[in-house]
Amino acid sequence: MVIFIGVLAALSAAAAAGLRIGLPLLLIGLLRTEELWDNMPILSAIDPAVVFGVLTSWSLFELFGSKKLLGQRVLQLIQLGFSPIVGGLMAVTVMKLTPLDVDILWLIGILGGLFAFVLKLVQVGWFFRLRGLPVWVALLEDLLSIFLVIFALNAPQQGGLIAMFLLWLCVRSSSTWYRWYRSQGEERPLP
Repeated sequence: MVIFIGVLAALSAAAAAGLRIGLPLLLIGLLRTEELWDNMPILSAIDPAVVFGVLTSWSLFELFGSKKLLGQRVLQLIQLGFSPIVGGLMAVTVMKLTPLDVDILWLIGILGGLFAFVLKLVQVGWFFRLRGLPVWVALLEDLLSIFLVIFALNAPQQGGLIAMFLLWLCVRSSSTWYRWYRSQGEERPLP
């Protein structure tokens, strides 16, 4: 049962990385101030001041750039490429912060990376279908990524349930998106 709670915490952190990439990394470092990014595999090798500066700059760009169409386009492309890496890092970090002794951290990292990539991929699909996301959706993503990191560290069961709900929404919306795409192809006559 304890390993299941750890997996739910990892999924919650990976879901946060599927929504935003800089903000969850910054939050996990700030919420665990006693070790900053010491438990994070790649970031622990870099000077914490540099990591803090880069993540703060990127988080501010995510917060303010996601409200304009050009900023959304840039963010969608960069986040699509980096979400599997950050999702894996977040999942492994949260598992390291739990008191569990897990030997399969690489599997948790792959699972978290894939989960973050699926969330971001569906979001990119909706972005291009709608030709931009409304501002309220960008604000919701910001808030949800913050809450998912907090839940991953303090209430992993609730965070994991929210992450599973997001996965269900992604499956439902991707099937709707696919049906819309197929109907667009049937309406166009072949040359």
